[in-house]
Amino acid sequence: MTRLWDKGAPLDDRVLNYTAGEDYGLDERLVRYDVQASIAHAEMLQAQKLLSAEDLDTIRSGLTALADEHARGLWHIELTDEDGQTALEWRLTERIGAAGGRVHLGRSRNDQVLTAIRLYLRDAIDELSAGATNVAEALDRLATREQSTTLPGYTHMQQAMPSSVPLWAGGFAAEVRDDAESLRTVQRRNGKSPLGSAAGYGTPGLPIDREATRAKLRFAVAQEPVTAVQLSRGKAESQLLFEITLLMQDLGRFAADTLLFFTQEFGFLELPEAFTTGSSIMPQKRNPDVFELIRGRSASAQACLTEALSICAKLPSGYQRDLQLLKFPLFRGIDLALQTLDILPPAIDAMRFRPDRIKLDPAIHAAEEANRLVVTEGIPFREAYKRVAAKLKG
Repeated sequence: MTRLWDKGAPLDDRVLNYTAGEDYGLDERLVRYDVQASIAHAEMLQAQKLLSAEDLDTIRSGLTALADEHARGLWHIELTDEDGQTALEWRLTERIGAAGGRVHLGRSRNDQVLTAIRLYLRDAIDELSAGATNVAEALDRLATREQSTTLPGYTHMQQAMPSSVPLWAGGFAAEVRDDAESLRTVQRRNGKSPLGSAAGYGTPGLPIDREATRAKLRFAVAQEPVTAVQLSRGKAESQLLFEITLLMQDLGRFAADTLLFFTQEFGFLELPEAFTTGSSIMPQKRNPDVFELIRGRSASAQACLTEALSICAKLPSGYQRDLQLLKFPLFRGIDLALQTLDILPPAIDAMRFRPDRIKLDPAIHAAEEANRLVVTEGIPFREAYKRVAAKLKG
């Protein structure tokens, strides 16, 4: 097939394999967003009298059909397509003829793919935020279910002060809600329309209307100047991966507590068989693999962030092919977070604490006793501290 940039010279197959890499497969999730942006772009071209009404109707119906067929699995992006943008334009032209070749006027694959990514991220951010909220609500339910269950509060892995399941679960719920709110802040950076910046320097000689496509696609602003568009690549992506990393660290710490409480030595809580796995050699074992993988995937999230930041570090201005590599860590980070957020609420709902196994060290009330002495006797806290310490030692 003919690629968008082909000029007649043959391409070494090794070049296609290396440059397309896994990118063409990653573009599968962008097809419907690319169609949405392409239709908005075509409508703008027609309004600017750069495209006939007849061609617009043909393009719109052709792209809509292709999006529907792709969603139903009737076609996929192939390595020979190189990327999703070529796959769509080639199939559109094959279907509707010369009109399919008119839709690319006034844009480049650079602004085309970035527009699709930002439209995709808009939905992904909302889904991630909603998923984090669902986890917080599951923690709230756990706190209500176990409202009378006491727990030791730990510092330095030693029983320190009295706590409870509502305090423990409530702390995580508050932080995960904060994560959900922080995820939504990425929409500000993501909400800038790159469409019309083309290869990074606009469309000289064409009276395109960037404001029209911005409004149609519901971006907050059109990104200006056009030279800022390529400089901004990797920023919204990295900001999102940063917020995912913080979220996954919170979930990883929750998982670490859960794993500790589930050990035979602690025995504070039970997990049902539906959320544990068996051992291949030890008949008695049930393993809390879900929570171990949640703990481990906090490292995977951080690795995605590091990769995204490193790809963009010290690139010169303008478009560079390196930027294509952002998709892999971005999509991987989003996917592992969504998978974690999906499995956690039912796992939390299945948790049951065992109050009979939870023993508090009698000395755990020492700080409370020192505070009581300060209030009742009016002595300095340091004196009260020493009195209580001496009493416990003797």
